[in-house]
Amino acid sequence: MVFRRKCPVTRDKAGITFGERTVSGDSPETGRCLLQVDIRKRLRQFSLQVQFQAGRGCLGILGASGCGKSMTLKAIAGIEDPDQGQVVLGGRVLYDSGAGICLRPQKRKTGYLFQNYALFPNMTVEQNLEAGLRYGAGIRGDCSRQVKELAGRFRLEGLEQQYPGRLSGGQQQRAALARIFACGPEVLLLDEPFSAMDSFLKEGLRLELKQILGAYEGVSVLVTHDRDEAYQLCDHLLLMKEGRVLVTGPTRQVFANPGTVEAARLTGCRNISRIRRLGPHQVCALDWDGLVLSTKEPVGEHIQAIGIRAHDLNPLGEGEGQVNRIPVTGPKVTEMPFEWYVTLDNGIWWKTEKDIRTHEPAGFVPRWLYVDPSAILLLE
Repeated sequence: MVFRRKCPVTRDKAGITFGERTVSGDSPETGRCLLQVDIRKRLRQFSLQVQFQAGRGCLGILGASGCGKSMTLKAIAGIEDPDQGQVVLGGRVLYDSGAGICLRPQKRKTGYLFQNYALFPNMTVEQNLEAGLRYGAGIRGDCSRQVKELAGRFRLEGLEQQYPGRLSGGQQQRAALARIFACGPEVLLLDEPFSAMDSFLKEGLRLELKQILGAYEGVSVLVTHDRDEAYQLCDHLLLMKEGRVLVTGPTRQVFANPGTVEAARLTGCRNISRIRRLGPHQVCALDWDGLVLSTKEPVGEHIQAIGIRAHDLNPLGEGEGQVNRIPVTGPKVTEMPFEWYVTLDNGIWWKTEKDIRTHEPAGFVPRWLYVDPSAILLLE
């Protein structure tokens, strides 16, 4: 894809270092950081202020629609200009407001996968791949061998003479990725690539993309509002709200310990309550009828709320356990194909598995639920 816009191309420089705002411990890559982003841009409803580093592997940017995720990708690619800041890729400065550096998109070596894939509709798959090789990678002369290799790599054999309008969603995505890889990108930018797909097609394509990203030697950044997608595809995660970074770190660690109320909500925690601290390891849940709960980790003065994921609640038999017993009063049951959703009078939401042939909820709802102290999230 070729973008045309006025943007001065000036000298490159290297050696810029960035501070990293990482909550939950590890840096995105041991050793080197290949993509460094520190940008600010005034948008209509808020100011985008994003700072992060990403190395080999996939960084996910997770947030609600309109929080600035796609704008961040476009600033990296050079489709949009930040107001201030720097973007450095592999030691090359792509953008530096202070130094007056702003490389054109064609010079940045970034591959951008749009939501609609942006294949040239009047070109066949073969011609789209040739365009990537000629205009992106700068190959001159016969490139039929490279086209054949790309078609094989992305399972497009037999589709070379088809136009994009005749391809399925999955075939279009593979063709778009093949054209991007034809350009030899140093960073792959994925802008909600599954947002317009049904769940059946989406699941298969996620697995395909996971294999592609796993073999890719460069940096990849995926923006999404789907937490399952982020968890499945991304090694590291950045949570964003209204243009600001809430938390960043290894994906599993961010889900296990989101750290803040907003981050917990973005990772799918629906049970969140304000608290009153009763002791180093004990709290009163103010939004759950004053339920007293014990925690494994000490409750610091800065902790203002707790969270419990719905699947961390377990049925408790009569006489079992004395800590973190939650009375099941006034349960409201909703049936899903493979799960029961149960909402208690105190507002706690519980999710438990069911058989597809089971439709009668009687008998499965216990008198008490239990949550392990280690499963209680401490939130700022």
